[in-house]
Amino acid sequence: MTNPSIRDIPVTGPGAGPYGITLGPDGALWVTLAGTGGVARVTRDGEVRSYLADPAESRPLIITAGPDGALWYTRSGDHRLGRITVDGETSSVALPPGTAPCGLAVGPDDALWYAGMGDDTVGRVTVDGTVTTFPLPVAKGFASMLASGPDGALWLTLNQANAIARVALDGQVTLHALPTDAAGPVGITRGGDGALWFVEIAAGQLGRITPDGAIEEFPLPDRTARPHAIAADPAGGCWFTEWGANRIGHLDPTGRISAYDLPTPHSEPHGLTVTPDGSVWIALEIGAVAHLIP
Repeated sequence: MTNPSIRDIPVTGPGAGPYGITLGPDGALWVTLAGTGGVARVTRDGEVRSYLADPAESRPLIITAGPDGALWYTRSGDHRLGRITVDGETSSVALPPGTAPCGLAVGPDDALWYAGMGDDTVGRVTVDGTVTTFPLPVAKGFASMLASGPDGALWLTLNQANAIARVALDGQVTLHALPTDAAGPVGITRGGDGALWFVEIAAGQLGRITPDGAIEEFPLPDRTARPHAIAADPAGGCWFTEWGANRIGHLDPTGRISAYDLPTPHSEPHGLTVTPDGSVWIALEIGAVAHLIP
């Protein structure tokens, strides 16, 4: 791959904290603003509109397109799931006190599944607002991110428990310990090879786990890069953010790892999403979204 084109699109001022990002059903990018509450909509040509309907302390984190044509996102600060339509109408669903939801994904059952970072749970929310919670068999595991797997289950990173959890739709949990101690798994995605790929922020590695629990780890060239989010691309590889190195990394289907500097120093890249055309959109803590075209 030649060096990609990368440009920054200002979204808000510093402190707004763009964190999660996803492609909406309207073809625009939707970004959570963790520092101020609410979300922003960014079109492909750089037009930005912010919706700051939530309290600043709501701390919205991960956002995804829901099965109902709206955008859903976790509000870790006030223990809710937020919902916004493509027209900007907002609502929310209350979760149990202390949940502090982080990761969010649509399950194979067309419900929203979230990671309860604060109370060691994983939860299921239907589009009509019915909430069901399941306890995780580990205390203070720091449940982080979720992905829907090829086996009809949800796969969850447990950052402080140093494990990947498989969560069946009935709430049954199977834990898989990581080979590297204190690796700190965070982002996770379903890869094109039928496995789940995840990042190990503390170990500077990528990980791969098959549906039957076999784990491989792949050290990054820069072990201090602090990878954070990961997303599969249409070509069978994965893109990931290097939070500690101000770079975006790429793993191609042959296993080759590359990294590309972001144009603005100290951008603090958090979430990213890959669109069907293969371009990459990254939420930057500095108050911008980066657009990378391979």
